[in-house]
Amino acid sequence: MQKKPQKKVKTTTKTTSTLSELIDSKAKRKIKKQRSPEASAWFGLGMMGLIGWSVALPTILGAAMGIWLDKHYKIEHSWTLALIVAGLTIGCFTAWGWLSKEYKAMHENDDEKTEKTND
Repeated sequence: MQKKPQKKVKTTTKTTSTLSELIDSKAKRKIKKQRSPEASAWFGLGMMGLIGWSVALPTILGAAMGIWLDKHYKIEHSWTLALIVAGLTIGCFTAWGWLSKEYKAMHENDDEKTEKTND
């Protein structure tokens, strides 16, 4: 009888360790957010209000200025419509700036914490 050669079993320790590190970092981030006072629902509502007003205020100001210009300077096209669109565009870019700033700050803090725990 001949013996069959045994097949080598590949282990996935690298994948497992990477997966476990990912789960560990997400768990630590969740715990940190739960302990953090800024992670409350009021913080989220305040942020939504800030974003809402950063879009609404330029739009309202554009509409008011457009109405005033339409009354005093008659032209073929509507100042009101043009300035509402301009105000809305400015407001959306402002909101986008706020959100990208908060996103970057949130992920920079997470990266710093991950580096400290790995050292």
